[in-house]
Amino acid sequence: MNGINGGGTAGDGRTSRKRGRRVVLWRHGQTAWNLERRFQGSTDIELTEDGVAQARRSARLLASLKPDAIVASDLKRAAATAGELAAVTGVDISYDAALRETYAGVWQGLTHDEIVAQYGDQYAAWKRGEPVRRGGGELETEVADRAAPVVLHHADKLPDDGTLVVVSHGGTIRTTIGRLLGLEAHHWESLGGLSNCCWSVLGEGARGWRLLEHNAGTLPEPVLGDDT
Repeated sequence: MNGINGGGTAGDGRTSRKRGRRVVLWRHGQTAWNLERRFQGSTDIELTEDGVAQARRSARLLASLKPDAIVASDLKRAAATAGELAAVTGVDISYDAALRETYAGVWQGLTHDEIVAQYGDQYAAWKRGEPVRRGGGELETEVADRAAPVVLHHADKLPDDGTLVVVSHGGTIRTTIGRLLGLEAHHWESLGGLSNCCWSVLGEGARGWRLLEHNAGTLPEPVLGDDT
C-alpha cells in the first residue's frame, strides 16, 4: 500500500512527496465485438472506423492536458487509441502487456446472452461480487495485481503536477481504480463501466489517490467548493 501514496523521504529526514500528479485512465475506442456485445478479454481485436474516429476526437481533447507520459496495453485496440494521442502530442508510448484486459478463458468470443445461457450460475456469482474465474480465466484481483503496479510505476516518474495517460480496457481500468482507491474488491463493480473512448481521472490528494472524474468524455474541470 505504500506505493499507492507515492511517498518518499528527503535527505534531511523530512517527508518529501510529489504532489498534484494526475492519472487519466482512458478506455480504447469501439470494436466490432463491442457492437456485438462479445466478451473480448485478451483477444486482439482492432478498432472499427468509428472507433478510430472516437480515439482521434478524444485525443484532441486529452492533448490539452499536456500529458507527460503515455502507457498503453499492447493489444491493437488500445495501442491504436494511444497512437492517436501520441500523434497530436509527440509523447512516446510505453506498451505493457500487464495492462491487457481480463483473460476470461472460454467466455472470450461469446456474446453476453451466450454467457448467461451457458454459464448463468458463474455469471450471477460474479455479479454478486464473489471472486470468480470467469470462463476459467483471471480473478479481478489478479488483474489489479498486474495492472496497478504498472500505473504506479509510471506515475511515480511524473514531475509535480504531471499527468499520465493510461490507455487500457474497461475491466482492467475498473479493477485498477478500485485497487488505487483502496476499495475492497467486492465494491469494485460499483464504479460502473466506461464507454468507448471515455476516461476516468485520479488525482493525488493528501491521503492518496482520489477519483476526480469517472466515465468522462470532456476535459476534467476543477472541483469548486470541495473539502480540499
